[in-house]
Amino acid sequence: MKFGIDSGHNCPPDTGARGIKVEDNLTLDVGNRVIPKLRALGHEVVVCKPNSASTVRESLSKRCATANNSNVDIYVSIHFNSFNGQANGTEVFATSDTGRKIAKPVLDEIVKLGFFNRGVKSGSHLFVLKNTDMPAILVECCFVDSAKDMNLFNAEAMANAIVKGLTGKVPSGPVNPVPDEEENVDTTIKRLQQTLNRLKITDKDGKTLVEDGINGSNTKSAIEKFQTIVGVQATGIAGPTTWNSINVILAKRIIRLNHAGGEVIRYLQYRLGVEVDGVYGPQSEAAMKNFQKQNGLQADGIVGPTTWQKLIG
Repeated sequence: MKFGIDSGHNCPPDTGARGIKVEDNLTLDVGNRVIPKLRALGHEVVVCKPNSASTVRESLSKRCATANNSNVDIYVSIHFNSFNGQANGTEVFATSDTGRKIAKPVLDEIVKLGFFNRGVKSGSHLFVLKNTDMPAILVECCFVDSAKDMNLFNAEAMANAIVKGLTGKVPSGPVNPVPDEEENVDTTIKRLQQTLNRLKITDKDGKTLVEDGINGSNTKSAIEKFQTIVGVQATGIAGPTTWNSINVILAKRIIRLNHAGGEVIRYLQYRLGVEVDGVYGPQSEAAMKNFQKQNGLQADGIVGPTTWQKLIG
């Protein structure tokens, strides 16, 4: 079976809901777990989320085009709901009888996790379901603004439920998801040097580091520079606090106006050449819009995947 898996949004200006958690982060997390699980079961997977788009419509159109051009057998769009802080539960949308037959077991498996069953619903109003050529479903896993749902939610369990609903089973052994850099445990000197170069943190002489795995004076000076930027004690030694700061930046979370993100915001402000205070306020947003404009991006001030790509690759 060939599946088209689409982690909803994550393509500014196409961004998702915000509540207790951020939809973009959750759809990407679940999608990045579903994909390797399906592959481990022997299925082919086409990733339908685009890397960039100028408008929401273009983002949606690209997703459909990828699925249609790849002739996938089933298209699955992963989303999270948001309403009034009280609504909760899971619902799955479909437009055809075949789609509804695919949607029902997916819904049933998610409901087994403890979520309220909101049913299989008509998705005739949804762009990606109307414009894909194959049976398609859109899964609203649960509500990002519901404390009840967010307390129940577990990305691994949700991914397993979707995979079991689609295929009737889950992989028997452990499957590594697409890595989330925030949990990267590699603390070697070579990775440190590679990462500091990627983050454009130079040594005391303003030079990029030689990636030789040797913790010499130049590497130590670059570590101190990074530590000063992100606001941790400048020891020149990359301990757990420094590595946590590095990995949080590399995780490339979506940043918006008035986001207080500590080391991530401080790093962005350093790159933008504005006051480093750890709060993504109007001055930082204006500088980011200018950066985006200079680099041919949508100048919306939202630090999403394409902006992160320009910043750190």
